[in-house]
Amino acid sequence: MVAAVELKAITKKFGDVVAVDNVDLIIEDGEFFSMLGPSGCGKTTTLRMIAGLEFPTEGSLSIFGEEVGTLAPNKRSVNTVFQSYALFPHLTVLDNVGFGLKMQGVDKKETKVRSMEMIELVQLNGYENRKPSQMSGGQQQRVALARALVNQPKVLLLDEPLGALDLKLRQEMQVELKKLQRDVGISFVFVTHDQEEALTMSDRIAVMHEGNLLQVASPEEIYETPANKFVADFIGRTNLLEGTVSDNQTVILSNGTPIRANSKFSPGTKVSVSIRPERATITQQTESGDSLSSINGTVQTVTYLGNARVYNVQFTWMSLEVREENRTGVELYEPGTPITVSWEHDAVSVVAD
Repeated sequence: MVAAVELKAITKKFGDVVAVDNVDLIIEDGEFFSMLGPSGCGKTTTLRMIAGLEFPTEGSLSIFGEEVGTLAPNKRSVNTVFQSYALFPHLTVLDNVGFGLKMQGVDKKETKVRSMEMIELVQLNGYENRKPSQMSGGQQQRVALARALVNQPKVLLLDEPLGALDLKLRQEMQVELKKLQRDVGISFVFVTHDQEEALTMSDRIAVMHEGNLLQVASPEEIYETPANKFVADFIGRTNLLEGTVSDNQTVILSNGTPIRANSKFSPGTKVSVSIRPERATITQQTESGDSLSSINGTVQTVTYLGNARVYNVQFTWMSLEVREENRTGVELYEPGTPITVSWEHDAVSVVAD
């Protein structure tokens, strides 16, 4: 099957600055694909090259098998939705959605029919005669999506489209956007710096940092088995314990404490052990149990989050964060309480620096 988008050895330079460095990437037809990373990592530049708003300095870029690296944006079978929406304030919803068709010379009857189909698809029936100023941010976002989809692109590019919305509306739009992608069945390429957005909506995620592609995988794989220390630290919250590989099942932490951890690295390799806060548990301190999967410490602080409590646990040489859901029967621990932090063997991930 031909890939929706394929990048081969793509590099983009702005003067002496390398914004995207030798990236190889395949985005499949019909998948919700997110590019995730901090500001300046190269994700937006990559999206702009796919859109035709920037041209690669080196490499090959194709859309459904057609080389498009130097084609103008209007010659590519893609459309882009930006964070600003870029709606025409003097036009109605119907005219905003149909504007691209009008510019292409599509007759008025077909333009109206296709525009109304998109308005219905994004659940804005009855709003077609309103102006953007008469609509909420979420409704304006839907208009922008309808306008981008009415031209029937093969790939829809979304550059942080939810960034201007408040938290509750952003969460609602995440669900709607994923449903919309399934309904239309085309590839969505979504750029964000928000890990929760990427994990919630994506079929696969590409994590970028300093112009480099660090890992491409499913949300679960990215979260549970990060490729390196940066990915582990960037995706969600985690505890990173520095150590050295002893054998393929043991890592010696920096203070000399051995813990059980499966590792693909050679003995003597400097690594970090990643333990997610929600994968660790707290119990009353005990000398019994598996010393390779537990450490004794003292509760330093407790943070109440409503649905959970986050414990910061102090040890002689480091601290750990442990998150426990609030539910009936869960024992609570006050600051200063001696406790044992333990974890299941499969909760540990060993990553290279």
